Amino acid sequence: MAHPLRGVAAITGLGMTAMGRIYRSTNELAAEAVATAIADAGLRKDDIDGLLINAGITGTTGGGLTLGLQNYLGLKNLRLLNHMNAAGSTAAQMVQYATMAIHAGMATHVLCVFADAPLKEGTSAGAAYGGAARNPQRPKGMAGLYAAAGYFGANTPYALAARRHMALYGTKQDHLGIIAVGQRQWATMNPLAQMREPITLEDYHASRWIIEPLHLLDCCLVSNGAVAVIVSPAERARDMPQPPVYIHGMGQGHPGDSGRAGSEWETETGARIAAETAYRMAGVGPSDITCCQIYDCYTYTVLVTLEDYGFCKKGEGGPFVEDWKLAPGGSLPTNTGGGELSAYYMWGMTPLSEGIIQGRGHGGERQVKNDVILVTGNGGNLSYHACLILSPHPA
Repeated sequence: MAHPLRGVAAITGLGMTAMGRIYRSTNELAAEAVATAIADAGLRKDDIDGLLINAGITGTTGGGLTLGLQNYLGLKNLRLLNHMNAAGSTAAQMVQYATMAIHAGMATHVLCVFADAPLKEGTSAGAAYGGAARNPQRPKGMAGLYAAAGYFGANTPYALAARRHMALYGTKQDHLGIIAVGQRQWATMNPLAQMREPITLEDYHASRWIIEPLHLLDCCLVSNGAVAVIVSPAERARDMPQPPVYIHGMGQGHPGDSGRAGSEWETETGARIAAETAYRMAGVGPSDITCCQIYDCYTYTVLVTLEDYGFCKKGEGGPFVEDWKLAPGGSLPTNTGGGELSAYYMWGMTPLSEGIIQGRGHGGERQVKNDVILVTGNGGNLSYHACLILSPHPA
């Protein structure tokens, strides 16, 4: 028997702004993406009865989206409203909650919005997140041990995770580089991508160290911009302007980290839990997936996520990617818009937006087989995970 949530909802609207050094407020960026998404879905503003909001890093440092976005957009009489933050897993979670609300009869057309503007004129991309990572007050007591060891921001734990994988399984620097170079190859075909100049493995190795074993080209971009997505009932989606992208499966996994010896958060992520739920709901397995849109805050995140979704055994992610199967022309097209490494960093909306583009068949020269599309979101220090399995085919 099919799962009761399989295929009950579809993504019917997509709106995106330009990405990168776009110096506008988050409200302004969100409003542009929302207007585009509503028009894309063939709806009127009054048709929207659900609003889910994700604010990005500026939601924690000031200037980000708030619940006041409803009034800024002029949305009235909503039946569903929330401001959500589960870091990079939020985009997939918003679509999940929208799907469940539609199934429960709580809403009909749910708008899921992300906007962020951490880049400021005259400042570096590193400063946009680096400043947010440091507590303005000097940490005291046990908390000061991390700072004393140079443990700041997201780069450090991901570098430690990658190093752990290398130590346990023999993963090589080239394995990470192949992921970075392959995604840049996809980005050259994406008009919205911030980085469209081709790179080689030599370029990868020549890029400066951030924290070993992570080079600059192992790390995601920083972007200003916004993405809005509309989720609607499947039976209505069939009569709307765009090809529906049906939601066949979804899952979450949040393993927790005790911070003590024996915790394996670096190599055993919440993707394992999410995968089990989503595969069962969609009635598919790894061999059925035709393309992947994997959250790629770092190259290592792609590698370990592929392992935890069962595309290869634990520890075999490096050999799995070394034949360039993720790149254009490969057997498992992955991050076909360039991902967060080369296209744009809109948290979980980066993989989701490309999943929608591929699901609609609107990828142009980068279009790949799109029967079953895996979209993942990751946040924290591999702490929060959510996924969607999308398809252009009704359930």
